[in-house]
Amino acid sequence: MLHRVKLRNGTEAPAIGQGTWYLGENRAVRERELAGIRQGIGAGMTLLDTAEMYGNGAAESLLGEALRGMNREKLYLVSKVLPGNAGGTRMRRALAGSLSRMGVSELDLYLYHWRGQYPLSETVGRLEELRREGLIRAWGVSNFDIEDMEELWALPEGRHCLVNQVLYHTGSRGIEYSLLPWMREHEVALMSYCPLAQAGNLRRGLFENEVLREIAAAHQASVPEILLAWNIRDGHTIAIPRSSRPEHTLQNAAADRITLCEEELRAIDWAYPAPTRKQYLDMQ
Repeated sequence: MLHRVKLRNGTEAPAIGQGTWYLGENRAVRERELAGIRQGIGAGMTLLDTAEMYGNGAAESLLGEALRGMNREKLYLVSKVLPGNAGGTRMRRALAGSLSRMGVSELDLYLYHWRGQYPLSETVGRLEELRREGLIRAWGVSNFDIEDMEELWALPEGRHCLVNQVLYHTGSRGIEYSLLPWMREHEVALMSYCPLAQAGNLRRGLFENEVLREIAAAHQASVPEILLAWNIRDGHTIAIPRSSRPEHTLQNAAADRITLCEEELRAIDWAYPAPTRKQYLDMQ
Protein backbone atom coordinates (compact mmCIF):
# COMPACT_ATOMS: atom_id res chain seq x y z
CA MET A 1 0.00 0.00 0.00
CA LEU A 2 1.43 3.36 -1.02
CA HIS A 3 1.40 6.39 1.26
CA ARG A 4 -1.87 8.30 1.03
CA VAL A 5 -2.56 12.01 0.70
CA LYS A 6 -5.62 13.26 2.55
CA LEU A 7 -7.64 15.81 0.62
CA ARG A 8 -9.75 18.62 2.02
CA ASN A 9 -13.06 16.83 1.32
CA GLY A 10 -12.00 13.91 3.51
CA THR A 11 -11.07 11.54 0.67
CA GLU A 12 -7.62 10.05 0.22
CA ALA A 13 -5.50 9.27 -2.83
CA PRO A 14 -2.14 7.53 -3.26
CA ALA A 15 0.87 9.85 -3.26
CA ILE A 16 1.98 8.34 -6.58
CA GLY A 17 -0.57 7.79 -9.33
CA GLN A 18 -0.41 7.15 -13.05
CA GLY A 19 -0.49 9.72 -15.83
CA THR A 20 -1.66 8.85 -19.35
CA TRP A 21 -0.40 11.69 -21.55
CA TYR A 22 0.53 10.22 -24.98
CA LEU A 23 -0.77 6.76 -24.05
CA GLY A 24 -3.31 4.97 -26.23
CA GLU A 25 -2.13 6.54 -29.46
CA ASN A 26 -0.05 3.64 -30.86
CA ARG A 27 -1.78 0.32 -31.50
CA ALA A 28 1.58 -1.46 -31.71
CA VAL A 29 2.27 -0.93 -28.00
CA ARG A 30 -1.31 -1.02 -26.70
CA GLU A 31 -0.99 -4.35 -24.89
CA ARG A 32 2.20 -3.18 -23.19
CA GLU A 33 0.50 0.02 -22.05
CA LEU A 34 -2.51 -1.91 -20.76
CA ALA A 35 -0.21 -4.21 -18.80
CA GLY A 36 1.61 -1.23 -17.31
CA ILE A 37 -1.61 0.39 -16.09
CA ARG A 38 -2.87 -2.85 -14.57
CA GLN A 39 0.43 -3.64 -12.88
CA GLY A 40 0.58 -0.12 -11.51
CA ILE A 41 -2.88 -0.52 -9.99
CA GLY A 42 -1.76 -3.81 -8.48
CA ALA A 43 1.20 -1.99 -6.92
CA GLY A 44 -1.12 0.57 -5.30
CA MET A 45 -1.05 3.33 -7.95
CA THR A 46 -4.84 3.49 -8.06
CA LEU A 47 -5.11 7.16 -8.98
CA LEU A 48 -5.34 7.40 -12.76
CA ASP A 49 -5.13 10.77 -14.47
CA THR A 50 -6.25 11.42 -18.03
CA ALA A 51 -7.95 14.09 -20.16
CA GLU A 52 -10.26 14.37 -23.14
CA MET A 53 -7.41 16.16 -24.92
CA TYR A 54 -4.98 13.23 -24.69
CA GLY A 55 -5.07 11.64 -28.12
CA ASN A 56 -8.56 13.10 -28.65
CA GLY A 57 -9.94 10.63 -26.14
CA ALA A 58 -7.56 7.75 -26.94
CA ALA A 59 -6.04 7.77 -23.43
CA GLU A 60 -9.48 7.65 -21.82
CA SER A 61 -10.42 4.72 -24.05
CA LEU A 62 -7.22 2.90 -23.11
CA LEU A 63 -8.05 3.40 -19.44
CA GLY A 64 -11.56 2.12 -20.00
CA GLU A 65 -10.14 -1.08 -21.44
CA ALA A 66 -7.53 -1.45 -18.69
CA LEU A 67 -10.10 -0.98 -15.91
CA ARG A 68 -12.66 -3.42 -17.25
CA GLY A 69 -13.70 -5.83 -14.51
CA MET A 70 -11.93 -3.94 -11.71
CA ASN A 71 -13.54 -2.74 -8.49
CA ARG A 72 -14.44 0.86 -9.29
CA GLU A 73 -14.54 1.89 -5.63
CA LYS A 74 -10.85 1.08 -5.20
CA LEU A 75 -9.87 3.50 -7.97
CA TYR A 76 -9.47 7.28 -8.00
CA LEU A 77 -10.28 8.48 -11.51
CA VAL A 78 -9.35 11.94 -12.78
CA SER A 79 -10.01 13.55 -16.16
CA LYS A 80 -9.96 17.07 -17.54
CA VAL A 81 -12.22 19.26 -19.63
CA LEU A 82 -10.80 21.40 -22.43
CA PRO A 83 -11.21 25.18 -22.14
CA GLY A 84 -13.46 25.21 -25.21
CA ASN A 85 -15.85 22.84 -23.45
CA ALA A 86 -15.83 24.60 -20.08
CA GLY A 87 -19.09 26.52 -20.36
CA GLY A 88 -22.68 26.43 -21.53
CA THR A 89 -23.93 22.93 -22.29
CA ARG A 90 -20.59 21.82 -23.70
CA MET A 91 -19.10 20.67 -20.39
CA ARG A 92 -21.93 18.21 -19.80
CA ARG A 93 -21.42 16.71 -23.26
CA ALA A 94 -17.65 16.59 -22.77
CA LEU A 95 -18.02 14.78 -19.46
CA ALA A 96 -20.49 12.32 -20.96
CA GLY A 97 -17.91 11.49 -23.62
CA SER A 98 -15.16 10.99 -21.04
CA LEU A 99 -17.36 8.76 -18.88
CA SER A 100 -18.39 6.69 -21.88
CA ARG A 101 -14.83 6.16 -23.06
CA MET A 102 -13.73 5.18 -19.55
CA GLY A 103 -16.73 2.94 -18.98
CA VAL A 104 -17.72 4.51 -15.64
CA SER A 105 -20.68 6.50 -14.34
CA GLU A 106 -18.79 9.15 -12.37
CA LEU A 107 -15.34 10.65 -11.83
CA ASP A 108 -13.63 11.19 -8.51
CA LEU A 109 -12.11 14.43 -9.78
CA TYR A 110 -12.78 16.59 -12.85
CA LEU A 111 -10.24 19.29 -13.68
CA TYR A 112 -10.52 22.47 -15.75
CA HIS A 113 -7.48 21.86 -17.97
CA TRP A 114 -6.43 25.50 -18.39
CA ARG A 115 -8.02 28.95 -18.59
CA GLY A 116 -10.07 29.66 -21.68
CA GLN A 117 -12.62 32.13 -23.01
CA TYR A 118 -15.48 31.30 -20.66
CA PRO A 119 -15.83 33.45 -17.52
CA LEU A 120 -14.42 31.60 -14.55
CA SER A 121 -17.71 32.01 -12.71
CA GLU A 122 -19.55 30.14 -15.49
CA THR A 123 -17.06 27.28 -15.51
CA VAL A 124 -17.30 26.94 -11.72
CA GLY A 125 -21.09 26.97 -12.00
CA ARG A 126 -21.08 24.11 -14.51
CA LEU A 127 -18.64 22.11 -12.38
CA GLU A 128 -20.82 22.60 -9.33
CA GLU A 129 -23.89 21.39 -11.25
CA LEU A 130 -22.08 18.20 -12.22
CA ARG A 131 -20.92 17.69 -8.64
CA ARG A 132 -24.42 18.14 -7.20
CA GLU A 133 -25.80 15.67 -9.73
CA GLY A 134 -23.25 13.05 -8.69
CA LEU A 135 -21.50 12.84 -12.07
CA ILE A 136 -18.28 14.02 -10.43
CA ARG A 137 -17.37 13.69 -6.77
CA ALA A 138 -15.12 16.76 -6.73
CA TRP A 139 -13.50 19.23 -9.09
CA GLY A 140 -10.28 21.15 -9.42
CA VAL A 141 -8.14 23.09 -11.85
CA SER A 142 -4.94 22.66 -13.80
CA ASN A 143 -2.25 25.12 -14.86
CA PHE A 144 -3.59 27.85 -12.57
CA ASP A 145 -1.06 30.34 -11.24
CA ILE A 146 -1.52 32.31 -8.03
CA GLU A 147 -3.48 35.14 -9.68
CA ASP A 148 -5.87 32.58 -11.16
CA MET A 149 -6.28 30.88 -7.79
CA GLU A 150 -7.00 34.18 -6.05
CA GLU A 151 -9.64 35.01 -8.67
CA LEU A 152 -11.13 31.55 -8.20
CA TRP A 153 -11.16 31.92 -4.41
CA ALA A 154 -13.12 35.16 -4.69
CA LEU A 155 -16.07 33.27 -6.22
CA PRO A 156 -18.68 31.97 -3.75
CA GLU A 157 -18.28 28.36 -4.90
CA GLY A 158 -14.66 28.68 -6.02
CA ARG A 159 -13.45 27.43 -2.66
CA HIS A 160 -14.78 23.98 -3.50
CA CYS A 161 -11.69 23.54 -5.68
CA LEU A 162 -9.86 20.51 -4.34
CA VAL A 163 -6.70 20.31 -6.45
CA ASN A 164 -4.45 22.36 -8.72
CA GLN A 165 -2.48 20.21 -11.15
CA VAL A 166 0.70 21.89 -12.38
CA LEU A 167 4.09 20.89 -13.73
CA TYR A 168 6.54 20.34 -10.89
CA HIS A 169 9.83 18.51 -10.65
CA THR A 170 13.34 19.00 -9.27
CA GLY A 171 14.39 21.04 -12.29
CA SER A 172 11.22 23.15 -12.30
CA ARG A 173 10.55 24.57 -8.84
CA GLY A 174 9.00 27.92 -9.71
CA ILE A 175 5.72 27.19 -7.92
CA GLU A 176 7.56 27.10 -4.58
CA TYR A 177 7.96 30.89 -4.50
CA SER A 178 4.31 31.97 -4.14
CA LEU A 179 1.82 29.51 -5.68
CA LEU A 180 2.64 26.49 -3.54
CA PRO A 181 2.63 28.40 -0.22
CA TRP A 182 -0.76 29.87 -1.20
CA MET A 183 -2.09 26.40 -1.98
CA ARG A 184 -0.85 25.00 1.32
CA GLU A 185 -2.44 27.89 3.24
CA HIS A 186 -5.79 27.32 1.51
CA GLU A 187 -5.60 23.50 1.59
CA VAL A 188 -5.62 23.07 -2.19
CA ALA A 189 -3.70 19.89 -2.94
CA LEU A 190 -0.82 19.87 -5.42
CA MET A 191 -0.99 17.25 -8.16
CA SER A 192 2.30 17.38 -10.05
CA TYR A 193 2.42 16.35 -13.67
CA CYS A 194 5.65 15.44 -15.46
CA PRO A 195 7.41 14.80 -12.10
CA LEU A 196 10.13 13.03 -14.08
CA ALA A 197 10.49 15.93 -16.55
CA GLN A 198 9.14 13.77 -19.35
CA ALA A 199 7.89 16.57 -21.58
CA GLY A 200 9.52 19.41 -23.45
CA ASN A 201 13.00 20.77 -22.77
CA LEU A 202 12.95 20.90 -18.96
CA ARG A 203 14.86 17.69 -18.26
CA ARG A 204 18.10 19.70 -18.20
CA GLY A 205 20.38 16.76 -17.54
CA LEU A 206 18.41 15.57 -14.49
CA PHE A 207 19.05 11.91 -15.09
CA GLU A 208 22.79 12.53 -15.49
CA ASN A 209 23.21 14.80 -12.47
CA GLU A 210 25.97 13.50 -10.18
CA VAL A 211 24.23 14.56 -6.96
CA LEU A 212 21.09 12.65 -7.91
CA ARG A 213 23.15 9.67 -9.08
CA GLU A 214 24.99 9.50 -5.75
CA ILE A 215 21.77 9.69 -3.76
CA ALA A 216 20.23 7.00 -5.95
CA ALA A 217 23.23 4.73 -5.38
CA ALA A 218 22.99 5.21 -1.62
CA HIS A 219 19.36 4.03 -1.71
CA GLN A 220 20.05 1.26 -4.24
CA ALA A 221 17.53 3.00 -6.44
CA SER A 222 17.32 4.73 -9.80
CA VAL A 223 17.42 8.48 -10.43
CA PRO A 224 13.71 8.48 -11.43
CA GLU A 225 12.88 6.92 -8.06
CA ILE A 226 14.80 9.70 -6.29
CA LEU A 227 13.03 12.35 -8.36
CA LEU A 228 9.65 10.93 -7.35
CA ALA A 229 10.65 10.54 -3.70
CA TRP A 230 11.71 14.21 -3.72
CA ASN A 231 8.44 15.22 -5.40
CA ILE A 232 6.24 13.70 -2.69
CA ARG A 233 8.58 14.46 0.22
CA ASP A 234 6.15 16.71 2.12
CA GLY A 235 3.32 14.18 2.33
CA HIS A 236 0.83 16.56 0.69
CA THR A 237 1.69 16.13 -2.99
CA ILE A 238 0.34 13.64 -5.52
CA ALA A 239 2.74 12.85 -8.36
CA ILE A 240 1.41 11.38 -11.60
CA PRO A 241 4.33 10.03 -13.65
CA ARG A 242 3.52 8.54 -17.03
CA SER A 243 4.94 5.22 -18.13
CA SER A 244 4.31 3.06 -21.17
CA ARG A 245 6.29 0.09 -19.83
CA PRO A 246 5.31 -2.19 -16.91
CA GLU A 247 8.86 -2.27 -15.53
CA HIS A 248 8.99 1.53 -15.37
CA THR A 249 5.56 1.67 -13.75
CA LEU A 250 6.69 -0.67 -10.97
CA GLN A 251 9.86 1.39 -10.56
CA ASN A 252 7.68 4.47 -10.07
CA ALA A 253 5.69 2.72 -7.36
CA ALA A 254 8.92 1.67 -5.63
CA ALA A 255 9.81 5.34 -5.08
CA ASP A 256 7.22 5.44 -2.30
CA ARG A 257 9.56 3.40 -0.06
CA ILE A 258 12.34 6.03 -0.19
CA THR A 259 12.66 8.72 2.47
CA LEU A 260 15.29 11.32 1.73
CA CYS A 261 17.27 12.60 4.73
CA GLU A 262 17.91 16.29 5.43
CA GLU A 263 21.45 16.08 4.09
CA GLU A 264 20.20 14.61 0.80
CA LEU A 265 17.49 17.26 0.51
CA ARG A 266 20.10 20.00 1.07
CA ALA A 267 22.29 18.45 -1.63
CA ILE A 268 19.39 18.53 -4.08
CA ASP A 269 18.68 22.15 -3.11
CA TRP A 270 22.30 22.96 -3.90
CA ALA A 271 22.10 21.26 -7.30
CA TYR A 272 18.64 22.64 -8.12
CA PRO A 273 17.99 25.74 -5.98
CA ALA A 274 14.53 26.83 -4.94
CA PRO A 275 13.33 30.03 -6.63
CA THR A 276 14.14 33.43 -5.17
CA ARG A 277 11.60 35.36 -7.27
CA LYS A 278 8.26 34.88 -8.96
CA GLN A 279 8.38 32.68 -12.08
CA TYR A 280 5.73 31.89 -14.64
CA LEU A 281 4.33 28.38 -14.69
CA ASP A 282 6.24 25.85 -16.75
CA MET A 283 3.91 23.82 -18.95
CA GLN A 284 6.20 21.66 -21.09
